[in-house]
Amino acid sequence: MHHQNRFLQALLPPMLLMLSFGAHALSSDKDQPIELAADSVDVDEGRGTSVYKGNVDLRQGSMRLLADTVTVKQQDRQPNRIIAVGSVRFTQKNTEGQMVKARAKKAEYTVNSEILELTGKASLTQGGDTMKSDRIVYDRVKHTVRAGAAAQGKQRVRITIEPPK
Repeated sequence: MHHQNRFLQALLPPMLLMLSFGAHALSSDKDQPIELAADSVDVDEGRGTSVYKGNVDLRQGSMRLLADTVTVKQQDRQPNRIIAVGSVRFTQKNTEGQMVKARAKKAEYTVNSEILELTGKASLTQGGDTMKSDRIVYDRVKHTVRAGAAAQGKQRVRITIEPPK
């Protein structure tokens, strides 16, 4: 269980902040209990790898991450790379009370660089605004989002912005 908590503590900060089109995630989410469910987990401490498989469902506060498989790679007993694959879905309430949603075939987070990469039919949605591309990169430190060619993607970026109500 201690191993799972280290993984979750490393995974949650980028997920909680990754979708800031202008509003940030609820800061209270990080203070909520973490719940993780999966059909199985394989931990190889010698290789520094943990693999959570089958209907992975991670929740903390208003944040929820669903994936087929989540792999955590460690260096010096600390998570350094987290990879979620297969129908990755993410939701979280932001400070404005809106649900922020992301979808991709794969999400990779590098802990030291604070960069989250969404690839394979990636999309970000907040309110009625949506960004879609084959690749979306979020830099948590710089608070920047790149998509399409700017993120070394191969598809054009498609953005839908809803008019103000």
